[in-house]
Amino acid sequence: MAEGTLRRTPLFEEHRALGARLVPFAGWEMPVQYEGIKAEHEAVRERAGLFDVSHMGEVTFTGPQAEEAVQRLVTRDVSRLSPGQAGYAAVCYEDGGTVDDVLVYRTPDGFLVVVNAANREGDVSYFLEHTEDLDVEVKDESDDWALLALQGPEAASILGRFTETDLSSLGYYRYEVGEVGGRYALISRTGYTGEDGFELYVRPDKAPAIWKDLVGAGATPTGLGARDTLRLEAGMCLYGNELDAETTPLEAGIGFAVHLEKPVEFVGQEALRREKEEGLRKKLVGFEVEGRGIARHGHEVASGGEVVGEVTSGTLSPTLNRAIGLALVEPDVEDSFKVVIRGKAVAARAVGLPFYKRAR
Repeated sequence: MAEGTLRRTPLFEEHRALGARLVPFAGWEMPVQYEGIKAEHEAVRERAGLFDVSHMGEVTFTGPQAEEAVQRLVTRDVSRLSPGQAGYAAVCYEDGGTVDDVLVYRTPDGFLVVVNAANREGDVSYFLEHTEDLDVEVKDESDDWALLALQGPEAASILGRFTETDLSSLGYYRYEVGEVGGRYALISRTGYTGEDGFELYVRPDKAPAIWKDLVGAGATPTGLGARDTLRLEAGMCLYGNELDAETTPLEAGIGFAVHLEKPVEFVGQEALRREKEEGLRKKLVGFEVEGRGIARHGHEVASGGEVVGEVTSGTLSPTLNRAIGLALVEPDVEDSFKVVIRGKAVAARAVGLPFYKRAR
């Protein structure tokens, strides 16, 4: 592939036929929207949306020391996972900064680790570097998979038309290998929207037919624009915004995915243990803008005339119809502060996360 050439997913022609607005994202030409971000966002909240997230990376770990390798790399204690289970985790540097946030699936013969598209090559190199002394095969299988995310309150009823897998008994962060429309699929009850839903790992040549089936059954094609507003309402981190090499998982509020007492030491564990004992340098807060304007990534947060942090994500929430955001701020910042929007200090207040929680 020539330098500067954008990669395309197996669903590229479907997006083009639907009139999607295609943009560069992490080296890929991806649909940011079809009908419009607000309409697609509402479709996921009220019915069901279908996303192409085939740009994500899939890395497998197999061999006698596969578990030890993954234990060394991720913050979660994966020995607690059984085949059929998945877990959210971070990968850290020695100083506790974040390499990536990942999803770890325990498979019958090892592990599948799903990484962010922009970090794929760097992650694979990092994985190999830190496991070269172990008897494990680390393999980048990203090109062998397409990934579709079907999300929303009607996701199960739509998917149920095309699979014999018992979706009613498939719990959150559980998966089963089955078929969708007679085509092989790893069906995972996971997502990045705050809604019920599924992520479908399928063969690239079968992805267009599965996409057409699900859209034909009522799923709304949904782009990366709505994916971002949905995950923000759900208070979920985005690597490069809330998480990066300068921010630890504890600072980013994902301490639930950090198991400091796991049986195998992970890279960065000592730094995170020390941080927990000594206190955080910064913390992630959710906020609502009380004045006029929408906070955006990189805007300053101020209190008492001093800069005390930075906005990591911000949008006008389609569900709440309020300007919301996430910010990394000094740990002792009070609940009322200012966000600098277009050069003006605008009142904001901290609120609990998530901004939106679905009714169960």
